[in-house]
Amino acid sequence: MKILLVYPEYPETFWSFKYALKFISKKASLPPLGLLTVAALLPKEWEKKLVDMTVTALIDRDIKWADYVFVSAMSIQKESVKKIIAQCKRLGAKIVAGGPLFTSGYEAFEGDVDYFILNEAEITLPLFLEDFKGGHLKHVYTSDKWVDIKKTPVPLWELADINKYVNMCIQYSRGCPFNCDFCDVTYLFGHKMRLKTKDQILAELESLYSQGWRGGVFIVDDNFIGNKKELKVEVLPAMINWMEERKHPFTFTTQASINLSDDEELMRLMVRARFGSVFVGIETPNEESLAECNKLQNKNRDLIACIKKIQRFGLVVNGGFIIGFDSDPSSIFENMIEFVQKSGIVSAMVGLLNAPRGTKLYKRLVEENRLLKEATGDNTDFSINFIPKMNYKALIDGYKRVLHTIYSPKCYYERLLTLLKNMKPLQKQKYQFHLWYLTAFLKSIWQLGIIGKERIYYWKIFFWTLFRRPQLLPMAITYAVYGFHFRKIFKNY
Repeated sequence: MKILLVYPEYPETFWSFKYALKFISKKASLPPLGLLTVAALLPKEWEKKLVDMTVTALIDRDIKWADYVFVSAMSIQKESVKKIIAQCKRLGAKIVAGGPLFTSGYEAFEGDVDYFILNEAEITLPLFLEDFKGGHLKHVYTSDKWVDIKKTPVPLWELADINKYVNMCIQYSRGCPFNCDFCDVTYLFGHKMRLKTKDQILAELESLYSQGWRGGVFIVDDNFIGNKKELKVEVLPAMINWMEERKHPFTFTTQASINLSDDEELMRLMVRARFGSVFVGIETPNEESLAECNKLQNKNRDLIACIKKIQRFGLVVNGGFIIGFDSDPSSIFENMIEFVQKSGIVSAMVGLLNAPRGTKLYKRLVEENRLLKEATGDNTDFSINFIPKMNYKALIDGYKRVLHTIYSPKCYYERLLTLLKNMKPLQKQKYQFHLWYLTAFLKSIWQLGIIGKERIYYWKIFFWTLFRRPQLLPMAITYAVYGFHFRKIFKNY
């Protein structure tokens, strides 16, 4: 059999880092980990080819080559998926679809897709393959069970052109112990934390290492610290030893909840393993809104103090923020700006609240007859899929004011300086040098330091870091480039 694995295009958003990628001549931030894992689950003797449309175009010849076209997607990729399906149907190709987009709403594609492999592929794909052998395939494969991810194979990295990406990615756990009502993670993966073994993680790191990868690795877990004990006793010590033996070929980033700040031992171990940053869902400085969305882990704590503590331990905090809760007061916009500026969260992703299918928020809004449409998956496109309590125009205008302010060169570079002053790396970092680091630096000088409107801020931060925190200069330049991307995206809206 010949299997074509297709990953759809990703639209232009804050998260795409489209304009930042141009500085380093890379095509995309991350390869499609889900599809590469699916490829590893398919029979070894089958021929497989990956087309990641964030990196390359899907051409008719590839579709004609394949016996089946496997498509995996998130909700934000819906428009690209429609084009892929139309192209496949025109050529008479058989389509097999899975991933979060289809798991939460496959009915929208019912007449266009031949076979749906929903939920976790480690369970439903073998069912499909068994029926394939028997010659009696079903239209939909689904399961209400959670897979033991200790049986998940190492992704087939050889299918991806790793040089086209900024980072590689692995997964350590699935699930989240928390219960935020706007989040569909527990709907897709459950509350119970399911973990891979330390040997699995080392095998996946070794696989990347043997492919020649040297650089960033994103651990894609929705909450990396969902099981702290296992991390501290088993996984992080093993990663530290592995990294030391190979002279630190990777740097890591991941996602974690704010209670990371409560565990100093865990933060020290993460820094020793060469974690450089964590993405934290802060959501809002408004206590009533935190209670409304059941973000209990963020309540009754000094969030800014927690953020600064994580930074002082040597981890950059990138933050997610949401505007549009029923409990948001009219002052939320100014409060959000003030919080973001004080926190030193440079990469502050502020989006409008939306209700994804399957979430508690979605169900509540349906009951209240306030749901307007399905969420686009893009919380930065100025759309909201329900009737908000706040006046709609006031909400959108206030949201635009927040973005205009926090991404303005003045405020953005102020935050960057706040971060640089607070960051105190605990050890000397050895960076894996890549030629594109140098070209990116030279491009930043031209784009930001010479022709850019922010040039005065760029040079101030450059020289301050050079003389006060020279070790942090690569980070300072990186975040300066991110700021350029955020401003370009905002102008496009």
